[in-house]
Amino acid sequence: MITVFGLMAALWGLGAWLRTPVALRWGMIGAVWLAMVGLHLGLPAAHPLRLATGGEARVWLAVGVVAGLVFGYRKLLVLLRKRAVPVTAAPDAAFRPAEVDRYARHILLREIGGPGQRRLKDAKVLVVGAGGLGSPALLYLAAAGVGVIGVIDDDVVEASNLQRQIIHTDQRIGEAKVQSAATAVKALNPFIEVRPYQRRLTDEIAAGLIGAYDLVLDGCDNFDTRYLVNRVCAEAGKPLISGAITQWEGQVSLFDPARGSPCYECVFPVRPAPGMVPSCAEAGVAAPLPGIIGALMAMEAVKHITGAGRTLAGRLMIHDALNAEVRVIGIKRRDGCPVCGARH
Repeated sequence: MITVFGLMAALWGLGAWLRTPVALRWGMIGAVWLAMVGLHLGLPAAHPLRLATGGEARVWLAVGVVAGLVFGYRKLLVLLRKRAVPVTAAPDAAFRPAEVDRYARHILLREIGGPGQRRLKDAKVLVVGAGGLGSPALLYLAAAGVGVIGVIDDDVVEASNLQRQIIHTDQRIGEAKVQSAATAVKALNPFIEVRPYQRRLTDEIAAGLIGAYDLVLDGCDNFDTRYLVNRVCAEAGKPLISGAITQWEGQVSLFDPARGSPCYECVFPVRPAPGMVPSCAEAGVAAPLPGIIGALMAMEAVKHITGAGRTLAGRLMIHDALNAEVRVIGIKRRDGCPVCGARH
């Protein structure tokens, strides 16, 4: 067998020296292989030539199978690389060269690529609250290239916010949070549009505002607004990513009853009694915790918009920062839910 493999190597080397096409060289190797298979099938079992070249036809058939697998694998890699080239080089004519460079790490991801980045560019996302959760969510949505980002909040920046609300700065104390957030977001990514709304989200404006966006991220700090956002999103068929934090613990989920998952009120049908769930101002909160949960909210938004991976629809993630534990539990729609029960 060594002699035959040597002959194959010599043919390949000769072909390379003569600059014959690679396909022709493979053809010569294949002809030798076919000759060996035919020889073992045609000669008697004890023939010296058979004994000198492996003894059995199945030895050469096995060599052919292995070679075929290797060749097929290489061809598959070539095809995959060819598929990746257009996406990396020019994901979409609508992207300027500076945007292609900016989003290159996204475009390289098989699950996002050029088409996914275009979906991010075309998306409109509303963030409710420009505080602890809104800060990282807004920054990462902007960095990811979400084309239109709305942010609504009626508060102003205070010194006590800066321990965790990383989108604001000491120089912007006293400024409206939505304006401070817009300044930071535009400084991070000038290719996107930011729409600041300096007001409280109320029944009168909620339907019109939420209806103008594709996806809502709720990072507010009161239950009245949470239930209002959930109700309006369910009525409008808009997916809602909701995050919450207290002290050392946070949670996040994607509520989308229009596509079969529960709404917020399915999971939390009863509002906590006053004082049962203290605010951050009352109970405190670890500084990095809103960053963790807010970044998870932005991650879920990117996945939902691009269709990458498995989102938290129908699941609730609970992060215990104090003990470094993460749990994900299944959640279901609730029969008789006043918000989405009629949409079962």
